[in-house]
Amino acid sequence: MPEVVAVPSSTRVPWNCGRIVGPKPPLKPKYIWALRTRLQLANRTRDLDLFNLTVDSKLRGCDLVGLRVSDIYLGDAVRLRTTVCQRKTGRPVPFGIT
Repeated sequence: MPEVVAVPSSTRVPWNCGRIVGPKPPLKPKYIWALRTRLQLANRTRDLDLFNLTVDSKLRGCDLVGLRVSDIYLGDAVRLRTTVCQRKTGRPVPFGIT
């Protein structure tokens, strides 16, 4: 009968070893204001507006990417409030625009 050779199992390190797994904590207000200040000083108006919209609406990234100009503008003025339907839950999310 042939001899069976045992192959030692490899000691691979998992890809997420030492990383935080699971939901991440929300941004603290001091970090939000620091980001806003940096964007203002860098004259990045578009990025600042998108960041403010993100913080105000609390929408997921996939929902923010799907926003259209017609969701934000009504004619030639910015809407004060709007409602967007979430992709994941299917629920409408009303929020104010600052």
